[in-house]
Amino acid sequence: MKIEDVEVIGVVGAGTMGHGIAQTCSQMGYVVYLMDVDKRILEKALRLVKEGPFGLMKLVEKGKLNPNQVDEIIGRIKTTTDYDEFCTKADLVIEAVPEDPKLKKKIFKLLDEKCPEKTVFASNTSGIMITELATDVKRKDRFVGMHWFNPASVMPLIEVVRGTLTSNETFNLIIELSKKLVKIPIEAKDGPGFYTTRFITAYLFEAVRIFEAGLADIKSIEEMTKLAFRHPMGPFELMDLIGLDTMLHIGEYIYNLTWEPQYKPPLVLRKLVLSGYIGDARFKPGSRGGWLDYFKVAKP
Repeated sequence: MKIEDVEVIGVVGAGTMGHGIAQTCSQMGYVVYLMDVDKRILEKALRLVKEGPFGLMKLVEKGKLNPNQVDEIIGRIKTTTDYDEFCTKADLVIEAVPEDPKLKKKIFKLLDEKCPEKTVFASNTSGIMITELATDVKRKDRFVGMHWFNPASVMPLIEVVRGTLTSNETFNLIIELSKKLVKIPIEAKDGPGFYTTRFITAYLFEAVRIFEAGLADIKSIEEMTKLAFRHPMGPFELMDLIGLDTMLHIGEYIYNLTWEPQYKPPLVLRKLVLSGYIGDARFKPGSRGGWLDYFKVAKP
Protein backbone atom coordinates (compact mmCIF):
# COMPACT_ATOMS: atom_id res chain seq x y z
CA MET A 1 0.00 0.00 0.00
CA LYS A 2 1.17 3.52 -0.86
CA ILE A 3 0.51 6.67 1.12
CA GLU A 4 -1.95 7.92 -1.50
CA ASP A 5 -4.04 4.77 -0.96
CA VAL A 6 -4.72 5.66 2.68
CA GLU A 7 -8.01 7.52 3.01
CA VAL A 8 -9.60 6.01 6.12
CA ILE A 9 -7.66 5.31 9.32
CA GLY A 10 -9.08 3.07 12.02
CA VAL A 11 -8.04 3.51 15.64
CA VAL A 12 -8.79 0.72 18.11
CA GLY A 13 -8.99 2.03 21.66
CA ALA A 14 -10.42 5.45 22.54
CA GLY A 15 -8.41 6.08 25.70
CA THR A 16 -5.65 8.61 26.31
CA MET A 17 -3.58 7.68 23.28
CA GLY A 18 -6.37 6.53 20.99
CA HIS A 19 -8.44 9.70 21.02
CA GLY A 20 -5.26 11.79 20.59
CA ILE A 21 -4.23 9.73 17.56
CA ALA A 22 -7.73 10.04 16.13
CA GLN A 23 -7.65 13.81 16.64
CA THR A 24 -4.28 14.15 14.90
CA CYS A 25 -5.30 12.05 11.91
CA SER A 26 -8.60 13.90 11.51
CA GLN A 27 -6.88 17.28 11.77
CA MET A 28 -4.76 16.27 8.79
CA GLY A 29 -7.85 15.49 6.71
CA TYR A 30 -8.27 11.72 7.19
CA VAL A 31 -11.59 10.09 7.88
CA VAL A 32 -11.15 8.22 11.16
CA TYR A 33 -13.09 5.31 12.59
CA LEU A 34 -12.56 5.24 16.35
CA MET A 35 -13.53 1.99 18.05
CA ASP A 36 -13.95 0.90 21.65
CA VAL A 37 -16.06 -1.58 23.60
CA ASP A 38 -18.35 1.00 25.23
CA LYS A 39 -20.27 3.91 23.69
CA ARG A 40 -19.69 5.95 26.85
CA ILE A 41 -15.92 5.68 26.35
CA LEU A 42 -16.36 6.89 22.77
CA GLU A 43 -18.55 9.79 23.85
CA LYS A 44 -15.93 10.85 26.40
CA ALA A 45 -13.21 10.52 23.75
CA LEU A 46 -15.02 12.96 21.45
CA ARG A 47 -15.47 15.40 24.34
CA LEU A 48 -11.75 15.25 25.02
CA VAL A 49 -10.92 15.74 21.34
CA LYS A 50 -12.97 18.93 21.44
CA GLU A 51 -12.56 20.25 24.99
CA GLY A 52 -9.75 18.28 26.66
CA PRO A 53 -6.40 19.68 27.88
CA PHE A 54 -4.93 19.12 24.40
CA GLY A 55 -8.18 19.37 22.46
CA LEU A 56 -9.30 21.45 19.51
CA MET A 57 -10.78 24.31 21.53
CA LYS A 58 -7.32 24.95 22.99
CA LEU A 59 -6.15 25.52 19.42
CA VAL A 60 -9.04 27.89 18.87
CA GLU A 61 -7.99 29.84 21.97
CA LYS A 62 -4.48 30.09 20.53
CA GLY A 63 -5.76 31.27 17.16
CA LYS A 64 -4.60 28.13 15.34
CA LEU A 65 -8.11 26.96 14.41
CA ASN A 66 -11.49 28.59 13.95
CA PRO A 67 -14.73 27.11 15.36
CA ASN A 68 -15.91 25.93 11.92
CA GLN A 69 -12.73 23.86 11.55
CA VAL A 70 -13.42 22.23 14.91
CA ASP A 71 -16.78 20.99 13.68
CA GLU A 72 -15.22 19.69 10.44
CA ILE A 73 -12.47 17.80 12.29
CA ILE A 74 -14.86 16.18 14.74
CA GLY A 75 -17.21 15.38 11.87
CA ARG A 76 -14.49 13.24 10.26
CA ILE A 77 -14.27 11.02 13.37
CA LYS A 78 -16.79 8.20 13.24
CA THR A 79 -17.26 6.13 16.40
CA THR A 80 -18.29 2.49 16.56
CA THR A 81 -18.34 -0.58 18.79
CA ASP A 82 -18.85 -2.90 15.80
CA TYR A 83 -15.81 -4.71 14.37
CA ASP A 84 -17.59 -5.44 11.10
CA GLU A 85 -18.33 -1.76 10.46
CA PHE A 86 -14.85 -0.76 11.58
CA CYS A 87 -12.95 -3.29 9.49
CA THR A 88 -14.92 -2.67 6.29
CA LYS A 89 -13.81 0.97 6.19
CA ALA A 90 -10.17 1.07 7.39
CA ASP A 91 -7.20 1.17 5.02
CA LEU A 92 -4.85 1.34 8.01
CA VAL A 93 -5.57 0.29 11.58
CA ILE A 94 -3.66 1.78 14.52
CA GLU A 95 -4.10 -0.21 17.73
CA ALA A 96 -4.00 1.80 20.97
CA VAL A 97 -5.31 -0.47 23.72
CA PRO A 98 -3.64 -1.12 27.13
CA GLU A 99 -0.15 -2.63 27.29
CA ASP A 100 -1.29 -6.24 27.65
CA PRO A 101 0.24 -8.63 25.08
CA LYS A 102 -2.65 -11.12 25.32
CA LEU A 103 -5.25 -8.40 24.77
CA LYS A 104 -3.39 -6.88 21.84
CA LYS A 105 -2.85 -10.23 20.14
CA LYS A 106 -6.50 -11.18 20.64
CA ILE A 107 -7.60 -7.94 18.98
CA PHE A 108 -5.17 -8.28 16.08
CA LYS A 109 -6.28 -11.86 15.45
CA LEU A 110 -9.88 -10.67 15.20
CA LEU A 111 -8.90 -7.75 12.97
CA ASP A 112 -6.92 -10.11 10.74
CA GLU A 113 -10.02 -12.24 10.23
CA LYS A 114 -12.34 -9.33 9.46
CA CYS A 115 -10.26 -6.65 7.70
CA PRO A 116 -9.66 -6.68 3.93
CA GLU A 117 -6.38 -8.23 2.87
CA LYS A 118 -4.98 -4.82 1.90
CA THR A 119 -5.40 -3.31 5.40
CA VAL A 120 -2.14 -2.51 7.18
CA PHE A 121 -1.84 -3.01 10.95
CA ALA A 122 0.17 -0.71 13.21
CA SER A 123 0.55 -1.07 16.96
CA ASN A 124 1.04 1.90 19.24
CA THR A 125 2.65 -0.35 21.83
CA SER A 126 5.25 1.45 23.90
CA GLY A 127 7.49 -1.58 24.22
CA ILE A 128 5.98 -4.99 23.43
CA MET A 129 7.96 -6.60 20.62
CA ILE A 130 6.31 -6.19 17.22
CA THR A 131 7.36 -9.68 16.20
CA GLU A 132 5.51 -11.04 19.24
CA LEU A 133 2.32 -9.07 18.55
CA ALA A 134 2.28 -10.30 14.93
CA THR A 135 2.40 -13.99 15.83
CA ASP A 136 -1.36 -14.57 15.51
CA VAL A 137 -1.92 -12.71 12.23
CA LYS A 138 -1.36 -13.90 8.69
CA ARG A 139 -0.34 -10.49 7.29
CA LYS A 140 2.99 -10.31 9.13
CA ASP A 141 4.46 -8.33 6.24
CA ARG A 142 1.78 -5.65 6.79
CA PHE A 143 2.31 -5.37 10.54
CA VAL A 144 4.47 -2.62 12.05
CA GLY A 145 5.12 -0.64 15.22
CA MET A 146 3.97 2.99 15.28
CA HIS A 147 4.76 4.28 18.76
CA TRP A 148 3.20 7.67 19.48
CA PHE A 149 3.90 9.79 22.54
CA ASN A 150 1.54 11.39 25.01
CA PRO A 151 -0.13 13.77 24.27
CA ALA A 152 -0.38 12.39 20.75
CA SER A 153 -1.65 15.63 19.24
CA VAL A 154 1.36 17.56 20.58
CA MET A 155 4.43 15.33 20.77
CA PRO A 156 6.42 15.28 17.50
CA LEU A 157 8.16 11.88 17.63
CA ILE A 158 6.85 8.62 16.23
CA GLU A 159 9.06 5.62 16.88
CA VAL A 160 8.70 3.25 13.91
CA VAL A 161 9.56 -0.41 14.54
CA ARG A 162 9.86 -3.27 12.06
CA GLY A 163 8.86 -6.75 13.06
CA THR A 164 10.99 -9.60 11.76
CA LEU A 165 8.73 -9.97 8.71
CA THR A 166 7.59 -6.36 8.21
CA SER A 167 7.93 -5.45 4.52
CA ASN A 168 9.81 -2.40 3.28
CA GLU A 169 6.57 -1.16 1.72
CA THR A 170 4.77 -1.25 5.08
CA PHE A 171 7.65 0.37 6.92
CA ASN A 172 7.92 3.15 4.33
CA LEU A 173 4.15 3.70 4.44
CA ILE A 174 4.31 4.50 8.16
CA ILE A 175 7.31 6.76 7.63
CA GLU A 176 5.43 8.73 4.97
CA LEU A 177 2.19 8.80 6.95
CA SER A 178 4.03 10.12 10.02
CA LYS A 179 5.48 12.94 7.94
CA LYS A 180 2.06 13.74 6.50
CA LEU A 181 0.75 13.97 10.06
CA VAL A 182 3.51 16.54 10.73
CA LYS A 183 5.41 14.12 12.98
CA ILE A 184 9.07 13.09 12.99
CA PRO A 185 9.46 9.34 12.37
CA ILE A 186 12.61 7.60 13.59
CA GLU A 187 13.32 3.88 13.32
CA ALA A 188 14.05 1.79 16.41
CA LYS A 189 14.92 -1.90 16.35
CA ASP A 190 12.50 -4.53 17.59
CA GLY A 191 13.26 -5.50 21.17
CA PRO A 192 11.51 -5.19 24.54
CA GLY A 193 10.99 -1.48 25.18
CA PHE A 194 12.57 -0.38 21.86
CA TYR A 195 14.70 2.70 22.63
CA THR A 196 12.45 5.31 24.21
CA THR A 197 10.61 3.07 26.66
CA ARG A 198 13.73 1.32 27.89
CA PHE A 199 15.36 4.68 28.46
CA ILE A 200 12.41 6.33 30.21
CA THR A 201 11.56 3.26 32.31
CA ALA A 202 15.06 3.05 33.76
CA TYR A 203 15.01 6.79 34.51
CA LEU A 204 11.56 6.79 36.13
CA PHE A 205 12.14 3.67 38.21
CA GLU A 206 15.42 5.11 39.47
CA ALA A 207 13.56 8.23 40.64
CA VAL A 208 11.22 5.97 42.62
CA ARG A 209 14.15 4.10 44.16
CA ILE A 210 15.80 7.38 45.17
CA PHE A 211 12.53 8.32 46.89
CA GLU A 212 12.32 4.89 48.57
CA ALA A 213 15.91 5.25 49.81
CA GLY A 214 15.04 8.54 51.47
CA LEU A 215 17.56 10.61 49.51
CA ALA A 216 14.90 13.16 48.55
CA ASP A 217 11.14 13.52 48.80
CA ILE A 218 8.86 13.59 45.78
CA LYS A 219 8.45 17.37 45.70
CA SER A 220 12.22 17.88 45.82
CA ILE A 221 12.86 15.28 43.12
CA GLU A 222 10.28 16.99 40.89
CA GLU A 223 11.80 20.42 41.38
CA MET A 224 15.43 19.32 41.04
CA THR A 225 14.72 17.38 37.85
CA LYS A 226 13.10 20.36 36.18
CA LEU A 227 15.70 22.86 37.37
CA ALA A 228 18.80 20.75 36.76
CA PHE A 229 17.84 19.03 33.50
CA ARG A 230 15.27 21.46 32.02
CA HIS A 231 12.62 18.72 31.89
CA PRO A 232 9.11 20.17 31.48
CA MET A 233 7.81 17.92 34.25
CA GLY A 234 9.33 15.80 36.97
CA PRO A 235 9.42 11.98 36.94
CA PHE A 236 6.43 11.48 39.23
CA GLU A 237 4.21 13.89 37.33
CA LEU A 238 5.29 12.17 34.11
CA MET A 239 4.40 8.74 35.51
CA ASP A 240 0.99 10.09 36.53
CA LEU A 241 0.47 11.21 32.92
CA ILE A 242 1.68 7.94 31.37
CA GLY A 243 -0.30 5.85 33.84
CA LEU A 244 1.10 3.88 36.76
CA ASP A 245 -0.56 0.71 35.52
CA THR A 246 1.13 1.18 32.14
CA MET A 247 4.49 1.73 33.86
CA LEU A 248 4.01 -1.45 35.90
CA HIS A 249 3.04 -3.58 32.90
CA ILE A 250 5.85 -2.40 30.64
CA GLY A 251 8.42 -2.68 33.44
CA GLU A 252 7.37 -6.28 34.07
CA TYR A 253 7.51 -7.05 30.35
CA ILE A 254 11.02 -5.66 29.83
CA TYR A 255 12.36 -7.16 33.06
CA ASN A 256 10.97 -10.62 32.29
CA LEU A 257 12.72 -10.64 28.91
CA THR A 258 16.02 -9.01 29.89
CA TRP A 259 16.44 -9.70 33.65
CA GLU A 260 18.16 -6.33 33.87
CA PRO A 261 17.49 -5.02 37.41
CA GLN A 262 16.83 -1.40 36.42
CA TYR A 263 13.57 -2.51 34.79
CA LYS A 264 12.16 -4.38 37.79
CA PRO A 265 9.12 -2.40 38.99
CA PRO A 266 9.62 -0.86 42.47
CA LEU A 267 7.39 -2.35 45.18
CA VAL A 268 5.72 0.96 46.02
CA LEU A 269 4.62 1.32 42.38
CA ARG A 270 2.95 -2.08 42.50
CA LYS A 271 1.21 -1.18 45.77
CA LEU A 272 -0.22 2.02 44.33
CA VAL A 273 -1.57 0.23 41.25
CA LEU A 274 -3.13 -2.51 43.38
CA SER A 275 -4.80 0.21 45.46
CA GLY A 276 -6.37 1.89 42.43
CA TYR A 277 -3.88 4.74 42.05
CA ILE A 278 -3.15 4.30 38.37
CA GLY A 279 -2.42 7.87 37.27
CA ASP A 280 -3.81 11.32 36.66
CA ALA A 281 -7.59 10.94 36.79
CA ARG A 282 -7.95 13.44 33.91
CA PHE A 283 -6.41 10.84 31.60
CA LYS A 284 -7.04 7.52 33.40
CA PRO A 285 -10.79 6.91 33.85
CA GLY A 286 -11.56 5.29 37.19
CA SER A 287 -8.24 6.24 38.74
CA ARG A 288 -8.03 7.36 42.36
CA GLY A 289 -5.07 9.50 41.30
CA GLY A 290 -1.33 8.97 41.04
CA TRP A 291 1.90 9.65 42.92
CA LEU A 292 1.11 13.31 43.49
CA ASP A 293 -2.34 12.52 44.84
CA TYR A 294 -1.38 9.57 47.05
CA PHE A 295 1.51 11.41 48.67
CA LYS A 296 -0.43 14.72 48.72
CA VAL A 297 2.10 16.57 46.64
CA ALA A 298 0.71 19.73 45.06
CA LYS A 299 0.65 19.58 41.26
CA PRO A 300 2.90 22.18 39.59
